[in-house]
Amino acid sequence: MMNLILEGDCLDQMRAIDKASIDLIYLDPPFFTERKHKLKNRERTKEFVFDDVWGSGEVYAEFLRERIELMKELLKEEGSIFVHCDKSGQHIVRAILDKVFGNSNFQSEIIWSYKRWSNSKKGLLSSHQNIYFYSKSKRFKFNTIYTSYSETTNIDQILQRRTRDQHNKSIYDKDDTGGFKHGDKKRGVPLSDVWDIPYLNPKAKERVGYPTQKPLLLLERIIQLVTNKGDLVLDPFCGSGTTCVAAKLLERNYIGIDISSEAIKLTKNRLKKPVKTESNLLKNGRESYINADKVALNLLNGIEYNPVQRNKGIDAILVEQYKNTPILVRVQKEDEPLDKAAALLANAMKTKQSKKSILIQTKYTIGLFDIPFEYEGMEIIKSPALQISNIVQKS
Repeated sequence: MMNLILEGDCLDQMRAIDKASIDLIYLDPPFFTERKHKLKNRERTKEFVFDDVWGSGEVYAEFLRERIELMKELLKEEGSIFVHCDKSGQHIVRAILDKVFGNSNFQSEIIWSYKRWSNSKKGLLSSHQNIYFYSKSKRFKFNTIYTSYSETTNIDQILQRRTRDQHNKSIYDKDDTGGFKHGDKKRGVPLSDVWDIPYLNPKAKERVGYPTQKPLLLLERIIQLVTNKGDLVLDPFCGSGTTCVAAKLLERNYIGIDISSEAIKLTKNRLKKPVKTESNLLKNGRESYINADKVALNLLNGIEYNPVQRNKGIDAILVEQYKNTPILVRVQKEDEPLDKAAALLANAMKTKQSKKSILIQTKYTIGLFDIPFEYEGMEIIKSPALQISNIVQKS
């Protein structure tokens, strides 16, 4: 029984699956948010809805407990289960997993960390979810994934072997002549339990409009950690089908279950033509996105602003607004005529629907015309360096 998408309550559907036949179970169950979730697809032609209202923690806990108990029976002895949750019900999920699998089989609490925009509210912005990783036994399958060393890692830590001294303190190992010993070959740093994987942005090709859709990159990492090619992966709350798509792309077998007929149709369509969004953020690193002009921004010291990355017309947006629209700031660049800087800023005003902008002039290179030019809502001011230069020349 494999490579199937089954419609119905997973409690009923899982009873038809052979015991001890599953290598990995990943579930993203309702989160105990006590609200109904809705989201439309990209084309705005279909709305996906599911109910996450329980009334009490006891009802939610019983719902999960009887399903997770059955899941344990389906796992092979070397199998693992990953349960996705957030702050709403994580205390309930953890208690159930400890009871069913035993605290001794708890392996990790994975923190999936991401950046998201949100309306401001009292309290800290929620920017992570939890994934509990339990094994069925101590013989669980595990494939170590290595990541790059930190930028601050000393090269000696990579090259030299380490040992323990008489006080059990870690020190560099030395040979009989006092020289250091080379360490074994290093593949990098084993993957930690904090995963910085971008949330799917609204324009991602992979996004299908399902309210709780997770990125394929997240599920691929889980599958790669504890399974090999040909293994069987079960997702009893498959939703938009991300787990099954990830399993297919990684040459694993899968079983997906969902009570929603719309989710089942969506999953089957995704499996026919899998679409995966590559993350330039993971490929190139966050530093590759930081290209704000630091010299330009230094001119704004003392003013509250947000620096702007990857925009040729704007260097910053002030915290203060003008007539409920953003105030855009641009600084004239080296060897850039003032009229060109003004034109770029004016275009940004149009696209961002801004009614006020500030252009900071840093050079005398005005452009083709040595006469003042005007754009509605744009103020041109001279930088402190240019003002001082004018004073010096006059004196």
